Amino acid sequence: MTTYAIGDVQGCYDPLRRLLERLRFDPAQDRLIFLGDLVNRGPQSLEVLRLVRSLGDRAISVLGNHDLHLLAVAARGEKASRKDTFQDVLEAPDREELLAWLSRCPLAYDDPQTGVLAVHAGVAPQWTRLEALALAAEGSACIAGPDAGGFYAHMYGDDPDQWRDSLKGWKRLRFIVNCFTRIRYCDAEGRIDTRHKGAPGSQPAQLHPWFEVPGRRTATDRIVFGHWSTLGKLSWSDGKALGLDTGCVWGGRLTAMDLQTGEPSGCECPAAQKPGAGS
Repeated sequence: MTTYAIGDVQGCYDPLRRLLERLRFDPAQDRLIFLGDLVNRGPQSLEVLRLVRSLGDRAISVLGNHDLHLLAVAARGEKASRKDTFQDVLEAPDREELLAWLSRCPLAYDDPQTGVLAVHAGVAPQWTRLEALALAAEGSACIAGPDAGGFYAHMYGDDPDQWRDSLKGWKRLRFIVNCFTRIRYCDAEGRIDTRHKGAPGSQPAQLHPWFEVPGRRTATDRIVFGHWSTLGKLSWSDGKALGLDTGCVWGGRLTAMDLQTGEPSGCECPAAQKPGAGS
């Protein structure tokens, strides 16, 4: 049995099918961990959701910022905006089943078989692994529960930018969700900066990639994440944190990693969006 982690698909259904064929994925034996952003920017969000959901317990997907954006738009009864490409989901006959399934996807997944912690974007440097999992469960319970609509009304925004145990209400949940689905850079005190999205080395001097913040409390934990296509390379940071978003939707690659062996696999992808069209 093999467990593969797969980077951001973002509605790129045909590359996903080609990747699974290349992996010789066997749902009777193998498992998939998707690192969020199943939908949006690519052309076939509906087909991606249907495929991943059809795999049942052979596939786990953590929530990404684009997945949450779809859920928020649907909860408000809106149509997709011009730059969003998930109107097919909103108009599908199985819309409610797909959205209910997506809302139950976790913000973080602690894989018992490989020991890997899977998240979409990252983990606040102040949190231990156990704290991160507890806070992810707190956020996930809200997203899957009756208060989800209230959360979506308060989800967008960058305040607060730093974790405090005393945070309460929507601000607490917004920070939790922003960490797991939007973080790239933060300063040495753990203040998140969501404005800078370029590769490491392009950011202001006071900012660090979240996985390189001095004293990060998950520094000894093996973490796999997506979200950051401009990282520019596929590599473990100090053998522990691995980014797998290799820019499928921008004309890069869709990448999978065998979590037992560390062997990467991938397939080339046609560009569905021009870089800079959205994160």
